[in-house]
Amino acid sequence: MMSSAVMTKKRKKISPGTIVLHIILILGSIIMVFPFLWTVLSSFKNLGEIFTFPPTFFPKEWVFSNFPRSFTAMPFDRAYFNSIYIAVIVTVLQLITASMAGYAFGKLKFPGHNILFPIFLATMMIPAQVVMIPIFNTMKALGLLNTHWSIILPAALFNAFGVFLLRQFIMGLPDDLEEAAVVDGASTPRIFVQIIFPLIRSSLAAFGIFVFLGQWNNFLYPLIFLNDPKTYTVPLLLAYFKGQYATEYPLLMAGTVIAVIPVLIIYLIFQKQIIAGIAITGMKS
Repeated sequence: MMSSAVMTKKRKKISPGTIVLHIILILGSIIMVFPFLWTVLSSFKNLGEIFTFPPTFFPKEWVFSNFPRSFTAMPFDRAYFNSIYIAVIVTVLQLITASMAGYAFGKLKFPGHNILFPIFLATMMIPAQVVMIPIFNTMKALGLLNTHWSIILPAALFNAFGVFLLRQFIMGLPDDLEEAAVVDGASTPRIFVQIIFPLIRSSLAAFGIFVFLGQWNNFLYPLIFLNDPKTYTVPLLLAYFKGQYATEYPLLMAGTVIAVIPVLIIYLIFQKQIIAGIAITGMKS
């Protein structure tokens, strides 16, 4: 009797507002997933069927040869390698620099930190197009144009969002840990490496995934700084499927699906870290 009463009570907790909210979320999910499904299915169509009107959702004739043709039409293997190692280097460097800056702003009460941090945070409001020309001139002066360092260095040395994200999490850590380490004679670098850094692994994982995906999908900066096909990344290489007079849309769609595969794999593997890192970071100031 008690178990049935408890079950009845739980069922009554589902309100009409909750049902409406879930319906809206489901519809929104369908709307967001539909373009990706359209891209995947279009990668199995021939050129004539893509322009069929009214359009067909599922291919009438599945063309599996689009994928090997797309992979061999452009140097995808080289572009894959370039994108992966650039994204990995940028991610590692940003995790190091952002975590150190987040620790400095979150725990080290140096003179002027309350003034410097809002100024530092305000740089997030500066559009990337504003600093594009100064960065280009700097890379040109350093002789780094048409090299991957022109993509790696500007992105790896500065990320205000990452500093803010990690600072918020570090501020939530108890001060007793640092005080105990200081009593034991630990220096500030040792406290950061052995105490703070291991405790922020969830936030580092979330931030690292965001950085990796952002670099993998980066198109604008490689387009400006790179002009040698051997240095192209995957997003830049995909743009060359669009010719001056005609575009091989089936190959373009197949190439897009190939480019998205690493992103999907990373998300499926680390989705728990992404959700946990954002959830426990909070907005404490």
